[in-house]
Amino acid sequence: MQTFQLAVPCLLGVEGLVADELRQMGAENVQAENGRVLCAGSPEMLARANLSLRCGERVQVLLGSFPARTFDELFEGVRALPWERWIGRDDAFPVKGRTLSSKLHSLPDCQKIIKKAIVKRLHRQYGLTWFPETGRLYQVQFLLLKDRVSLLLDTSGQGLHKRGYRKTSTIAPIKETLAAALVTLSRVRTDASFYDPCCGSGTLLIEGALYATHTAPGLSRRFSAEAWPQVPARVWQRERERAKDLILRDAAFCAYGSDIDPAAVALTLENAKKAGVGARVRAVVRDLKDFSPHTEYGCIVCNPPYGERLLDVEAARTLYRTMGRVFPQRRGFHYTIISPDETFESCFGRRADRRRKLYNGMLKCQAYLYYKAPRAADKT
Repeated sequence: MQTFQLAVPCLLGVEGLVADELRQMGAENVQAENGRVLCAGSPEMLARANLSLRCGERVQVLLGSFPARTFDELFEGVRALPWERWIGRDDAFPVKGRTLSSKLHSLPDCQKIIKKAIVKRLHRQYGLTWFPETGRLYQVQFLLLKDRVSLLLDTSGQGLHKRGYRKTSTIAPIKETLAAALVTLSRVRTDASFYDPCCGSGTLLIEGALYATHTAPGLSRRFSAEAWPQVPARVWQRERERAKDLILRDAAFCAYGSDIDPAAVALTLENAKKAGVGARVRAVVRDLKDFSPHTEYGCIVCNPPYGERLLDVEAARTLYRTMGRVFPQRRGFHYTIISPDETFESCFGRRADRRRKLYNGMLKCQAYLYYKAPRAADKT
């Protein structure tokens, strides 16, 4: 069986979740690093990861990694890699990447050197001095970190957070992969009553429904590697059928959203329908102060306004105090709230049972998890 090394870049703080996802899919030699997870992969695993990963940002093939402190080292290291195993004589191979804490810090110069080295290698294979690049796309990506370069081929195309259901959004939407991470941390059950009283465009509700029903988030989209001969069409077909067979169509899960903005509620319902979970998502116009869940048990996950864009900081903290009052303080309810505000627990009125550092874009946040019945000693 053909195997190669896969790399899955991810948001800081969710590496462990992505590693667990890959292991559950059957990946071998899974290794979590800062900002990415590596594993051994077959063509089947490449397709499966693209279709089914919830928290990973994209799937890449790692062609090689080596130290590079000079442009000569960079050129020779790139030229030594077996590019001809992937890139045909007509294929396109644009280069992009980033460099961090390295002597080679000029992105344009690194791009030029890497491109030149690939051309040199392919020239030896195909005898061409000029490549038309009119065929399949093989996006070359590089990461130069602390004078060590990784060379990769992107298999996903658009980032995996592009599920295909959110054509439009509210002003400050949460990224789908971060929403999926919050849902995963909350251990949402297949029969959960799931609430988001600040639902915005419905991302958390939808990701909760996809997670609870075991629906692969990439089923409704396409990927760059679907055009590659290294991953035959029959592999993608089998993996799509496998993913469809795993869906729990009789799951009792139901999501309830609310928002003070009528446009946001309408958008939630529209996006849920596009995602194929419209029957499981309900949303109404309601102020947070009037939030009152109607089920005996429930899971509340929300991304309230931070005071960075939608509200000023004091207004956000007033919102946190309101949440502390209206969220059920009884057994059977647990909740996860993401915020960058270090005073959140004080405003909310209760210390979290667990905290998890996450990043919402470049904004450092904490996911505050509450799953134990409150006690007097828990009060801040």
